[in-house]
Amino acid sequence: MVRSILPGNVIAKVPIMSRMKTNVLQVQSGSFNRREFLAGTMAAALSAYATGLDAAPKPSVNPTKKGASETAVKALYDSLSVAQSQEMCFDWNHVDPKRGLLRGYVTNNWRITPHRLTGDFYTNQQKDLIHNIFRGLIHPDWYARFLKQNHDDNQGLPWGTTQGLAIFGTPGSDQFECVITGRHMTLRADGNTTDHVAFGGPIFYGHTIGEEPADHKGNIFWQQGLAANTVCEMLDGKQRKQALIADLPVESSVEFLGRNAVYPGIPVTELTTDQKGELQKVLQTLVAPFRTEDQDEVRKCLKKQGGLDKCSLAFYTGDDIGNDGVWDSWRLEGPSFVWYFRGTPHIHVWVNVADDPSVTYRPKV
Repeated sequence: MVRSILPGNVIAKVPIMSRMKTNVLQVQSGSFNRREFLAGTMAAALSAYATGLDAAPKPSVNPTKKGASETAVKALYDSLSVAQSQEMCFDWNHVDPKRGLLRGYVTNNWRITPHRLTGDFYTNQQKDLIHNIFRGLIHPDWYARFLKQNHDDNQGLPWGTTQGLAIFGTPGSDQFECVITGRHMTLRADGNTTDHVAFGGPIFYGHTIGEEPADHKGNIFWQQGLAANTVCEMLDGKQRKQALIADLPVESSVEFLGRNAVYPGIPVTELTTDQKGELQKVLQTLVAPFRTEDQDEVRKCLKKQGGLDKCSLAFYTGDDIGNDGVWDSWRLEGPSFVWYFRGTPHIHVWVNVADDPSVTYRPKV
């Protein structure tokens, strides 16, 4: 079945729809109210996911098919017309001619399918479901911040105006995934049906506040950069010589190098106990924006490959905004763990985490 994919990384500007008049300030203040849903099957499914969203986060080893996002994915899938399914539902191993295995693709600015999430392609009830697939993937403390990111990165347009969505496999089965993409966004809900990987595969997040100042004031992700720089400040002269590297890697270069590779920067085994403790705080800062289940799965994957002691930490001195010695770009990397924080000219973060280094990055099958 042939389906059209929006070429390149073009994101179109479109009018703000009347049903999406709620602005980011209203959402941040808690005055955002969800629309009443239709009775019947969809209403029951929505009730199930809403319970999961509004309840206090509960620790979980992995995401499940019954998670808030996954329940909403199933309800959305069941509500689709034949015409809608033909446009945004794909076989599990669907291969795009340019992007390879489509469900595994990731980049900094793209729409996985051409239909914007606020357009006429979806019903109002489906739009509510789609928004809450996204909401369920985000930790409640970060929900308003992600809406700010969308507001800033998309010229103030409502959430969903520039995003796209695709579903792979059959939601509720042993193999499915929903992928939401847009500018500075690739997020996935898979109910832990994608083998060996955290987040259902590689993800991307980022934020720009225009011309980025040296202190990145107003950027929702800069606290991650500050956390990493706290570790750098603790390094002695010999350690800093190992950790500081001049040239930044290619942005999308987050494939796994494997267990026997030499990673850039200073090996975590050469850090002191206090420095390792601070690096653990960095790890928590990195995973904090995402739902508890995904946080736990990242830690599980990292533990299986030997923990942070199998990783290295690198800070890149090139393109230092303001030449202030607070490194805008850095990278934490292990056998099957890459978290690449690139803070110039604004913040882009590339994430690839698995429990086995044989997992292929952006595979082409």
